[in-house]
Amino acid sequence: MPSLTLPRSTGARRAPSLISRILRQREIARQRRALAELDDALLDDIGLTREAALTEAQRPSWDVPHHWLK
Repeated sequence: MPSLTLPRSTGARRAPSLISRILRQREIARQRRALAELDDALLDDIGLTREAALTEAQRPSWDVPHHWLK
């Protein structure tokens, strides 16, 4: 009896759903608010200045590096 085989995935990814994109943007906005609230000692620990942290925190949630979206 021949075995049933399914075609292998071509590796193409489906586009994220609207819900997952909204949730991702909310999470990015939350992270940026948290970054703006860090004190200077914690910012120094992660190698950021207050100015750089505030600049990043003010960016819109859809403005992210491409590698964050994978």
